[in-house]
Amino acid sequence: MNYRMIIYIMGQILRIVGICMLLPILVGAFYGEEHVIESFAIPAAVTILISIVFTIKKPKNRSVFSLEGFVSVAASWIAMSAIGAMPFVISGEIPHFVDALFETVSGFTTTGSTILGDVEKMSRSCMFWRAFTHWLGGMGVLMFVLAVMSSNDVRTMHMMRAECPGPNVGRLVSKSSFSARILYGIYIVLTLSEIVILALLKMPLYDAVIHAFSSAGTGGFSLWNDSIGHYNSPAIEMVVAVFIIMFGINFNLYYFIIIRRFSLAFKNEELRTYLGIIAVASVAVALCVIRQYETVGEAFRHAFFMVASTITSTGFATADTGEWSNFAQTLLLLLMFIGSCAGSTGGGLKVARILIIIKTGIRELKYIVSPRAVAAVKIDGKPVERDVIRGASNYFILFMIIFALSVLCISHNDFTLEENISAVTTCINNIGFGVGRFSPSGNFGGLDVFSKIVLCFDMLIGRLEIYPLIMLFAARKN
Repeated sequence: MNYRMIIYIMGQILRIVGICMLLPILVGAFYGEEHVIESFAIPAAVTILISIVFTIKKPKNRSVFSLEGFVSVAASWIAMSAIGAMPFVISGEIPHFVDALFETVSGFTTTGSTILGDVEKMSRSCMFWRAFTHWLGGMGVLMFVLAVMSSNDVRTMHMMRAECPGPNVGRLVSKSSFSARILYGIYIVLTLSEIVILALLKMPLYDAVIHAFSSAGTGGFSLWNDSIGHYNSPAIEMVVAVFIIMFGINFNLYYFIIIRRFSLAFKNEELRTYLGIIAVASVAVALCVIRQYETVGEAFRHAFFMVASTITSTGFATADTGEWSNFAQTLLLLLMFIGSCAGSTGGGLKVARILIIIKTGIRELKYIVSPRAVAAVKIDGKPVERDVIRGASNYFILFMIIFALSVLCISHNDFTLEENISAVTTCINNIGFGVGRFSPSGNFGGLDVFSKIVLCFDMLIGRLEIYPLIMLFAARKN
């Protein structure tokens, strides 16, 4: 294994993280929060210095294969999470490192789960950093590095495979680095568009920036304890809901729209299924909770927002779902597992992977009935490659094994079975809220240190989709 190249890649990623940690200093200076400036300046300086040491000399052997790509991505995400937690610890706003690590991992993985009981006590600069980790982690820090650096195309493809969610990773154009620039360009335009629209709806600019960052990464960190519900504005809620749904769509489809290949975008089976699930689930949930609201419109408004927030793994809230019926909560729980589209910033198993697994099951049933029948698994009318089918099935098996083991690991807490299951579900699917004490009105602060570390691992597993972390711990010197 090319360890020197892995360190070099980590250095590139840490440099971006270190530079980004300077932004909260500007926010702190603007709001007169000089006491937190050193909280970011010290870890930023140390991170940039480490990155310089890691990258001062380019490796002679710059080859990167799948193993190096997976290991470098996993190691970088763990390192940047540990470093990103330091400002919270140094400032004293989250004094315990494990708590700060949980909050930072939740930020970078765009999970949105929090250990904070009162978010509103946090300083503006720390609040900005907390939300900005969503934005960085949404499209991927490595993807940003690939967008700004010129590198070998084969090498970048292995790294993109390690960080991009979904059953398969493809390039938009012949160069992977240019693909990364296109994707980040779309990402930035959508983020800025949401900021402008929210500001036009009279949301304070700072609030608009925070919520746009969280929407873009489908994370869910807000600066209010009652999340988006704080504004009690149907217009703001609908704008945020529409944008998080857009961020849950495969970004490749936006590129097809830009180059006017509309049929490739609008006839996409995963997109149609994703939007169909949102529509059906919104109606079903609204009918379940209609008696809890004064008007039918209000019931549909909250149902649509919470369905959008759940399936995209965003975690924003306009209602406490813990007060909804068991059927509505169960339906939202299923949406957590389904997740958004492959190639988006959303979490979950991904709609494409679910489609492949279901169609594979149907094909096997047909084979049992008629062994001589030849039935191919098709997506968008095209046969799915055997490796992709096997990969989807293997991923689902590993996912459920890790899920079961995680529930077992945190079961020593004095929580109900439903709460233990929902805690793991929300973290491994990068959602942000569950049921009971982990509902939108609760938090994860009551967990012990071991459980928080387990859930940190689950959040990373969900964001990086298992294999990079397995490769990191299973790697052997070749």
